[in-house]
Amino acid sequence: MSLSGRPRVLVLDADPRPRLGRLTGRAVVEYVAPAALAGRLPSADVLLVWDFFSDAVRRAWPGPGPRPRWVHTASAGVDHLMGPELAACDTVVTNARGVFDEPIAEYVAALVLALAKDLPRTLELQRERVWHHRESQRVAGGRAVVVGTGPIGRAIGRTLGALGIRTALVGRVARPGAHGPEELDRLLARADWVVAAAPLTERTRGMFDARRFGVMQPSARFVNVGRGPLVDEEALVRALRERGIAGAALDVFAREPLPADSPLWDVPGLLVSPHMSGDTVGWRDQLGAQFVELFELWATGRPLPNVVDKKRGYVPGH
Repeated sequence: MSLSGRPRVLVLDADPRPRLGRLTGRAVVEYVAPAALAGRLPSADVLLVWDFFSDAVRRAWPGPGPRPRWVHTASAGVDHLMGPELAACDTVVTNARGVFDEPIAEYVAALVLALAKDLPRTLELQRERVWHHRESQRVAGGRAVVVGTGPIGRAIGRTLGALGIRTALVGRVARPGAHGPEELDRLLARADWVVAAAPLTERTRGMFDARRFGVMQPSARFVNVGRGPLVDEEALVRALRERGIAGAALDVFAREPLPADSPLWDVPGLLVSPHMSGDTVGWRDQLGAQFVELFELWATGRPLPNVVDKKRGYVPGH
């Protein structure tokens, strides 16, 4: 708490900064660079992780002195900040659940249509001024598997369903409307489209490996909008080069930004995009407004939504 008696909100800085004008007079807001975070944590009541690509929280959290009572990350995933010390303490962690669901679902639908209709090749032929007629694939009547049953996965399922694609959701456990992990291989073997939208945990890390790509049909296409480390990227490259699967689209990667010398840039049948599936016009303003709404609940002692189960690494209900 600051000398004024107002809560001290520490913001892990990133450009552009969030619009937090509604907190004026209600909180002391301070911005901090990653290198200075460890020294400022003991004086903060709240930490807003605005730079959600940074692992500064994981590195800075261990150490002497008190820690913020509440940490909010302006992202759906929490793996970048969740170290053992934060997981073990009583600090509440919340995420940006709800902001990215529909935008990511729209993006997945766009990728599915682009791959089915061979739009990347059409653009290449246009640049080359070549008239080359082809047949494209219908998506209606196809089968999809979406791995991840949180709000993003469910939104993807609804959107693909609107295109006429029969979609099965696979989660951590089986429940009404979702299959359990023991059914994943069976579903993969019949799927035309496989979409990874799961949180990154020790159980999901590397789950799409050579064996899983081997289970898929040669005509299947794979899309990852979850987290990069869900995928064994070398195994995916081999599957594409050897035509074990027909195509793929990646929006997230094990290393970001993707290095210019990465082989992923040149793999036939692979679409690469720079972690942008949820980032629509005005998304930063939505994230800032969401944090202010949560702050108003926190400041008055009311329960917070979007509370992360720190042991599991996601908000319960995924």
